[in-house]
Amino acid sequence: MTFYDLNYEQNKFIHYAKENTRSFFENHDQIPSSPGQVVLAKELVQELKDMGLDAYYNDKTAFAIGKLAKNTIDEVTPIGFFAHVDTADFNAENIKPQVHSDYDGEKVYLDKDEGIVLDPAEFPDLLNLKGQTLITSDGHTLLGVDDKAGIVGALSMLRYLVEHPDAKHGDVYIAFGPDEEIGCGGKYFDPHDFPGVEFAYTLDNGRPGDFSYDTFNASEATIHIKGTVVHPGEAYGLMVNATTLMNEFLSALPQDEVPEKSRNHEGFFLVTDATSTVDHADISMIIRDFEWDKFIAKENLIKEIVQKLNEKYGSDRFTVKIRRQYENIYNGLKDKPYIVNLALDAYRKCGLTPHVQSFRGGTDGNFITPKGIPTPNLFNGGGNYHGRYEYVTVEQIDKLAEVLTMIITEHLRQSREGRDERPLEKYW
Repeated sequence: MTFYDLNYEQNKFIHYAKENTRSFFENHDQIPSSPGQVVLAKELVQELKDMGLDAYYNDKTAFAIGKLAKNTIDEVTPIGFFAHVDTADFNAENIKPQVHSDYDGEKVYLDKDEGIVLDPAEFPDLLNLKGQTLITSDGHTLLGVDDKAGIVGALSMLRYLVEHPDAKHGDVYIAFGPDEEIGCGGKYFDPHDFPGVEFAYTLDNGRPGDFSYDTFNASEATIHIKGTVVHPGEAYGLMVNATTLMNEFLSALPQDEVPEKSRNHEGFFLVTDATSTVDHADISMIIRDFEWDKFIAKENLIKEIVQKLNEKYGSDRFTVKIRRQYENIYNGLKDKPYIVNLALDAYRKCGLTPHVQSFRGGTDGNFITPKGIPTPNLFNGGGNYHGRYEYVTVEQIDKLAEVLTMIITEHLRQSREGRDERPLEKYW
């Protein structure tokens, strides 16, 4: 049983998937970082206007904003939804979506000549998609499920509500934003574009039923090390090799607290770059943890290692800068359980078993939540995001549209009859 128009969802997704909206970190000082994002955002504004919504493009933030006005006299707070127009750091030139109707659960040859295969033996989730309309790339580009599936799910929800005025709702806001993949988009968002919005949801990665209100706390650290260069033949007691000092710093880090040895609710240190000469060395790293106390302890450990090495080698050998990137969404949601409970209630009413999990990364919600709009993450369907093996089914996009519609109508019902304010229980 479908919720909305599968042909509309399929055609819209393919259309948007073909548009190159790849973001580029090297252009992060531009808003947005690539011109294709502007093209799609303005196209989406027109799509919203054609539905009858109030819509505009914010030139300062590169967000496309739409508002579906309430059709009830009930007092109900506005809610919002976010999806991003950009795609990840993978080839996005000449995207050719492939449609596999009534998928049979077997291997999908994306490019038979080059042996590029989407294989259920490697990606077992495909076996859950038998009978659905599977969409893939041709194996040479990404597909853009992240987050064009989210975009189409949101559009389908809005079209449904416009076409079914009997489905009563409060004000609904939608934002299609830039540069999420390079960690910038949510920073740009202007809360004045969502007047009165009490809370929102991002429509980012995950299968139907997935839900995340717990993300990393995140920092980046840069360490500069100053050596002393003298001729190696006369170096005794004089040379200080910055490479040696760099290795000593790296050895002092917890060797088991790294991404390749971390999962679930565990944090990590990740050295992203380390370069050195005798004269100087530079280290770039990121720090991640879900628990605030553990996160702060990780930041402090870096400072302590630097302090101890400066005591050993001289007070100015090591310098460290730590920049806070974002905070766990949970910090802004733990005392507002209704936002989580509402989504999970909607999942169940749509026949989904909620799968609450920690999001081992960040979303636009990490930047929007501190602006006063708590924003956990739902799902967009599909899998294998950010590469040639990306896929989605039209039915999963359709399920997203159904869930969004249910959240909106359930929000009105609970505003009338009483909110589900059961305290949150940690699931980790």
